[in-house]
Amino acid sequence: MRAIWKGKVLAESDDTVVVEGNHYFPRASLDASAFEPSETHTVCGWKGTASYLTAVVDGERNVDAAWFYPEAKEAAKHIEGRVAFWRGVQVSE
Repeated sequence: MRAIWKGKVLAESDDTVVVEGNHYFPRASLDASAFEPSETHTVCGWKGTASYLTAVVDGERNVDAAWFYPEAKEAAKHIEGRVAFWRGVQVSE
């Protein structure tokens, strides 16, 4: 699977976990140079508190384009630390 935004591959892995229709990529599969941290956090009742990353490609920022659960609740431990995408990031094979 690949996560692509503005023609740049943000993440690529054969090891994704699908939850609620979203592919969660291993954190190590991300191109770290294409992300900056975000101060945004949201709470999911069964997964826990999500943290976000902003994608940056050719100077353009896609704020909070990726999210992950650094300390997932027990029911979501299988995606702990994995990263999913939205906001225009195309995820496909």
